[in-house]
Amino acid sequence: MAIEIERKFLVEGEGWRGAVVAKKRIRQAYLSNGGKAGVRIRIIDEDRAKLTIKSRGKAGGKALSRSEFEYQVPLEDARAMLELRRGLIIDKVRHLVPAGGGRTWEIDVFAGEHEGLVLAEIELGSAEEAVDLPEWIGREVTSDPRYSNAALAQGG
Repeated sequence: MAIEIERKFLVEGEGWRGAVVAKKRIRQAYLSNGGKAGVRIRIIDEDRAKLTIKSRGKAGGKALSRSEFEYQVPLEDARAMLELRRGLIIDKVRHLVPAGGGRTWEIDVFAGEHEGLVLAEIELGSAEEAVDLPEWIGREVTSDPRYSNAALAQGG
């Protein structure tokens, strides 16, 4: 079982763009989003796909740490699963920016229903790990459920 520990922030300005080392287009949708976990299908660059099951964050606390299970699925199956979705398809381009210490900022620039939204996430080794925040990092939204992909898929 994998445990994901991440923090999420709003992005201010364009200062991060010059540091991008890679990017990929992601289309994802939720097949189930209730109870203790969400199930999503994600198509990456229209050439590969993953099915992910992710637990909910702990109630009342920062949703820093969650169980996550991820499986490769055939692309045609993933496209068919998109039709089984609950809510919107999230369309975004994920830009990778080195963060130092072997970490990477993942900056998601949303399209479609969420045009204009730009979020940055960083995965950590522990919830207590310190992070140097670049000048383009805005308000932290790790604990704000409105910025979860699951909420965005529901039109949030």
